[in-house]
Amino acid sequence: MNLSTSPPRPRSPFAAPILRPVRKRRPVLVGAAYAWLALVIALAVLAPWLPIAGYSVPAGASRLSPGPGSVDLLLGTDSFGRSLLSRCIHGARVSLLVGTGAGLAGLAAGTVLGLLGGYLRGRVDRLISLITDALLAFPPLILLIALSAVLTPSIEVILIGLTLVTVPNFVRLSRAQAISWSSREFVRAARNMGAGSARIMTREVLPNLLPALGSFLPVVVAALIVAEGSLSFLGLGVPPPRPSWGGMINEGKSALATSPHLVLVPATVIFLTVFSLNQVGDHLRLRFDRTL
Repeated sequence: MNLSTSPPRPRSPFAAPILRPVRKRRPVLVGAAYAWLALVIALAVLAPWLPIAGYSVPAGASRLSPGPGSVDLLLGTDSFGRSLLSRCIHGARVSLLVGTGAGLAGLAAGTVLGLLGGYLRGRVDRLISLITDALLAFPPLILLIALSAVLTPSIEVILIGLTLVTVPNFVRLSRAQAISWSSREFVRAARNMGAGSARIMTREVLPNLLPALGSFLPVVVAALIVAEGSLSFLGLGVPPPRPSWGGMINEGKSALATSPHLVLVPATVIFLTVFSLNQVGDHLRLRFDRTL
């Protein structure tokens, strides 16, 4: 008895050389992202005690290029002779404070609203969805510019504006997760045993929402850092002389042709930080998100 078998499907010769190195480099890339974020956070926290010049004190001649030698002159100087290394480190304090603060505030508010809407449904869900859709329909950058134009630009104003922009995204994610988990068997069992809505939401549904929301937080923080940099670049961010990464790019754009390092240094720091946050967010999602 002859059993005919179809020949195996030919595999592309480009599959192995492309996919395998990517899989091998993935842990290295994620580890480098964690290392970069740890370095940035450590420098930002320890900035007042580091042996570097103040961010508003001239450390050398104007527009010195990056080079070895003094620590203050490692990344060069700006148009006023101030150390770009010092200003990048102190600018990290502003960017991380704004991004992390607004992200955590948006996470807390969005989780509560999304949990209420996704579990209670009915009128509560319709009202929360209406407010969320209205905020999402308004252009975020226009809202931030309007707040900065009406109010005096400061860290507090930027935090409020970025929080308003962030809340709808967390509400939609939390609501979708709450709807999914509310229909599970263990929630029905708790309801049949007489547990109230508040207990079910806080003890049964909420712990299952946190992994997905927590893994989404680094991605949101990355977007908030870019938004704060955009406001500072437009002159609507943290007022000088306090440095921020976007403000440093704004100050150096006029000398881009002759001294490109004034823009490239803070732009590179923003790129590495945002890229690392996205890598960390993807890693946390693959590891902790229970819906995958």
